Amino acid sequence: MAAGIVAQALARHARLPGIVVLLAVGVLMGPDVANLVRPASMGGGLQAFVGFAVAIILFEGGLHMNLKKLRALAKPIRRLVTVGPLVTAAGAAIAAKTFMPWDWMLSILFGTLVIVTGPTVITPLLRRLRIDHGVGLVLEAEGIFVDAVGATIAVVALEVALVPSTESAAAGVLDVALRIGVGAAVGLGGGVILALALRWRNIIPEGLEKLMTLSFAVAVFQVSNAIVHESGITAAIVAGMVLSNSYSHAFDEIVEFKEQLTVLLIATLFVLLAADVRVADILALGMPGLFTVLALMFLVRPLTVAFSSWGTQLTFRERVFMSWLAPRGIVAAAVASLFAISLAEANIPGGTEMRALVFLVIAMTVTIQGLTGGPLASVLGLRRKSNYGYLFLGANQLACTIGGLLRDAGEHVVLLDSNHESCRAAEQQGFEVIHGNGLEPHLLEHADADARAAVIGLTPNETVNFLFTRRVRERYRSPEIFVGLETEASGVTEKMVQEKDFRVLFGGERELAMWLRRIVDNQITIERWDYAVPAEPEPSWKSAPGKAMIPFVHLTGDDGARLVHNHTRLEVGDTVVVGVSVALRKQAYDWLRDNGFVPAATKAEVSEMAESAEPSQADDADKSV
Repeated sequence: MAAGIVAQALARHARLPGIVVLLAVGVLMGPDVANLVRPASMGGGLQAFVGFAVAIILFEGGLHMNLKKLRALAKPIRRLVTVGPLVTAAGAAIAAKTFMPWDWMLSILFGTLVIVTGPTVITPLLRRLRIDHGVGLVLEAEGIFVDAVGATIAVVALEVALVPSTESAAAGVLDVALRIGVGAAVGLGGGVILALALRWRNIIPEGLEKLMTLSFAVAVFQVSNAIVHESGITAAIVAGMVLSNSYSHAFDEIVEFKEQLTVLLIATLFVLLAADVRVADILALGMPGLFTVLALMFLVRPLTVAFSSWGTQLTFRERVFMSWLAPRGIVAAAVASLFAISLAEANIPGGTEMRALVFLVIAMTVTIQGLTGGPLASVLGLRRKSNYGYLFLGANQLACTIGGLLRDAGEHVVLLDSNHESCRAAEQQGFEVIHGNGLEPHLLEHADADARAAVIGLTPNETVNFLFTRRVRERYRSPEIFVGLETEASGVTEKMVQEKDFRVLFGGERELAMWLRRIVDNQITIERWDYAVPAEPEPSWKSAPGKAMIPFVHLTGDDGARLVHNHTRLEVGDTVVVGVSVALRKQAYDWLRDNGFVPAATKAEVSEMAESAEPSQADDADKSV
């Protein structure tokens, strides 16, 4: 566990796919090098732990499958989950038979093993690359659903191979349908029970919701396996989907907990399973193994996408990207280990080589596609913009005023609010508005919170502002965070905000509700003031008369428009846009002048000065202004 989490941390710092580093650490710590991790010493416990971990990982994958989103792209997803596995299995089997010294039985078994792509690899990769939501959702859904279909087909194929006969081959087709059907039924039942228990607060005591969900995920997986062998994968995915598409007061906390647990389990599993593969076995594959993997990447995957996406709404660029990105993950590794053990127990040679080839597939697809996926997505125009625009929680007139100033400076502004009237009024002012609860993860994804330059909590309720910005920081690390604090409230302090490394909007606490009323009642003026004379000490916005003025935006020649906050630093020539109370204008003006500010010249004034000056003085006058 420790080695896996350290590897994940190193991968994030180096901006590398986590699985690449995990595989390397597993090999280095395994029997071939340091001999610190010896999976063989676990005996049957290894498979038990793998089953426990896979149940949780796939349940967490199901938590991200929203049916409303899936319906919009149902056709390509359905094709990738039905037609795709058949094309992949057939193509991979032919590639293995062509290049490897195997018979058709081993080649077909290998083909079933590499059907899966795996959410454990594809999901974090898509998030890191910031791929467009449409094609990203298709790839993520394929990874989750194909795990269930592919793993079931692989296990049934193994059972048929161990007891070959015409009857077992015919029964195998029915077994696939039976296992998926039983798994779906058990997952549906368990998911409904869990969803109902989490719907009302008084059923499960507070604090036990996450542990109850964890226990149900494992229970559903094991109960389904007890009814029909290897049906638990489908059950875990379906149970997660049921919970994802039903109301639960603790859903966000459950998702966060499961995501953290999934990272831990993926890290541990990859180190264990990589350590269980001998480097000599992979090297022994030689060029035939390399050619098999290359055929899988450059021929089989494009054919799979071509057959699965024919006649769908996917564009040519999206199909090209999907044809390239199909890394294999933990389920392929786990099932390959099961194959190696089962074939060895049946005295059938080839199990060790097959597992080695699967790990070579994992290593090459994750490394090559993970490192090249970003540049390819950029060339194809499928990456969402990063460090782009401002996302406000709040579509009130205070947020609209500041958003309008940023928009006038060329910035992209998005407002997020649950109030219908505020949203409608903001839309009439030309803003892009998203209606809904800002604490819901799917709305944050819809608003591209991870790709924003800044996220601002600006409702009259400072607690809501702080909760929202904290939720954004928990999920995304990139945007700069600003929090609006209310002077009259005492729930959230500046110290709490600064401990999170957030910025305090307006330079300090302000009477947000009062300023909002003034804007609505047209009792303020929006004015620009230039910082002309260096003040000693430098102006502190916290000391500004809060009832008389409120600083909005800081304008510089190089960086454009930026929000005023508690760490804003001014240079001579900068401009600050402030809101000034009509009734307390003199108090605001006195503070501004005392701190080195002068009223900014308007364009008309600049033009008038230039026209009245001598030709040789015109440029100087313009520069001076």
